[in-house]
Amino acid sequence: MAAELTTTKLNAESHLLLDQPLLRLPHELVRRNFKTSQRYVEREKEYLLPALKDSANASLASATTPEQTLASLDAMISRMQNFKRKLQTLHDEEQAIQAQTKKRIQHLQDLYDIPSLADVKYDEWSRIRLDRLLVDYLLRAGYSKSGERLAKEKGIEDLVDLDVFVQCQKIADSLNHGETKEALIWCSENRTTLKKLGQNNLEFELRLQQYIEMIRSRVPAKVLEATLHARKYLVPYQATHNEEICRASALLAYSPENFDAMPEAYKEMYSHARWHHLSTLFISTHHTLISLPTRPLLHIALSAGLSALKTPACHSAYASSSSNSHSTTTKVCPICSTELNELARNVPYAHHTKSYVESDPIVLPNGRIYGRARLEDLQRKLVGGAGEVSGADVRDPTTGEVFKWEEVKKVYIS
Repeated sequence: MAAELTTTKLNAESHLLLDQPLLRLPHELVRRNFKTSQRYVEREKEYLLPALKDSANASLASATTPEQTLASLDAMISRMQNFKRKLQTLHDEEQAIQAQTKKRIQHLQDLYDIPSLADVKYDEWSRIRLDRLLVDYLLRAGYSKSGERLAKEKGIEDLVDLDVFVQCQKIADSLNHGETKEALIWCSENRTTLKKLGQNNLEFELRLQQYIEMIRSRVPAKVLEATLHARKYLVPYQATHNEEICRASALLAYSPENFDAMPEAYKEMYSHARWHHLSTLFISTHHTLISLPTRPLLHIALSAGLSALKTPACHSAYASSSSNSHSTTTKVCPICSTELNELARNVPYAHHTKSYVESDPIVLPNGRIYGRARLEDLQRKLVGGAGEVSGADVRDPTTGEVFKWEEVKKVYIS
């Protein structure tokens, strides 16, 4: 009963954790879309109004010919037409996000309309959510085509964020291939938001990697370019990354040809593993920026489920043969199965709001607690049967250890 209550509680909490990104991400995308539109409007206003005023004043003062005035107006019209196209693109994107959000709200409303978790409709709804979690995992793992195909096959394209993950993976892959251009463009587009969130470490690391690659070549022209690059892009971060900048300056004295002889700190800077570090850092920063969980949703669901089912007996050294970890049948505890036992080893136990203990509890010297009547009944059976223990001894039903009754203590539950 306690396990059922705990499972129900974790199930309700997991809905908040697993389904929150359904609406949070579209909200963040709409907000960014609005900010982009606002930036376009302000920029064009700053250009158009003064240009129109100057053109009108010049025309009235006869400072320009009619042809020059018309050419100036044509240039402004052309610019406004381009501005209109940009706004139309943003409007179409917003409409698509709103349509997607509507379907996601309906998906959550379907859950709200289910009267009980025992209802067959909940099983159907849960299956859709499981498909969504699998797609999310595939996209995060870089299997974009597999994730897209699964989403299309299950008809849940509007419940997953294919475009967002595909674009993220594209930039991450470019970093793994030793290219910083696309990542720097992304940083430039989101510089204001990154600064507000205090996520300025990514751009510094990218600029530092550019510097390292220039130094790696050992070509004099490139080394000079690296020095200018450091003054322009690294020195502004001196307040927060002074140690890294000093180390980068000292890198000039170490040639990659003497890689084995150089100190470990400079080996790390020259190491090609930094590209993987940059890729991981970009993904983490990207997810933080658009309010995506850094962990796959499937991992969160598994953690909740494993925690709800896990008991101390699942990893006990004295587990009975009925809970053999090598068994995969449905008769045993799922956590004790081969597939899940090791996976659940470091997962915390579920929080139980109610505890159930035997009456008149006593504690054995090994710390295990049982009801006195249960131990006395076991002792009578042993003495009356095979006679393995004397009447002054008590056996632990789980471990088989034998203790004296004098060593047993009564437990008082407060």
